Amino acid sequence: MEHQSPLQPLVSEILALPPALGPVRLVGIDGHAGSGKSTFAGVLAEALGGAPVLHLDDVASHEELFEWVGRLRAQVLEPLAAGRAAHWAPYDWVERRFGPERVLEPGPVLLVEGVGAGRRALRPYLARLLWMETPRAKSWGRGRNRDGRELSDFWDGWERAELAHFSDDPSRPFADTLVRQSSTGYEWTSGAAGAAGTGVGVTEGDETPQA
Repeated sequence: MEHQSPLQPLVSEILALPPALGPVRLVGIDGHAGSGKSTFAGVLAEALGGAPVLHLDDVASHEELFEWVGRLRAQVLEPLAAGRAAHWAPYDWVERRFGPERVLEPGPVLLVEGVGAGRRALRPYLARLLWMETPRAKSWGRGRNRDGRELSDFWDGWERAELAHFSDDPSRPFADTLVRQSSTGYEWTSGAAGAAGTGVGVTEGDETPQA
């Protein structure tokens, strides 16, 4: 018998949504830095049969922690909305430059994860917005421990930038689904379903985004 992902109820919710970006159901996964967005996006992508994941850490840069909307719209959103392949170049946080171009074909579902995935400029394109319910202090502490002391200066600047961003442009009030990581896996509450579900367990600290 084929194994069914514990996230299947959430997968069914997503696949039942009408596309909001041309033929694509764009699903945003937002939350504080270190809240587990990348890990959850990977688990959800696998449950969706290998859906692509766009990491906003690949769109942002040292100089543009949150000023990346125009680039994302031109390189990714507008082409996909027209049913065309998106061509974009991920940012290299070590080399501090944008790398080789990648191609993203339009498909049934695209997950976009990162701080700001639910910002007001992106919400018109989203079929569903998920928010990781990890408290800010816990998220930031996890992120600092993950990245080590050599990135402490970066984190100092990041925390100020994230506070300013969410103060001006909060995402959580607009989330359709709240996701919590528990000792047994994931639990979520969706406005559409009005009920909680459970998912697979992962080890805390597996997430490795730059922001």
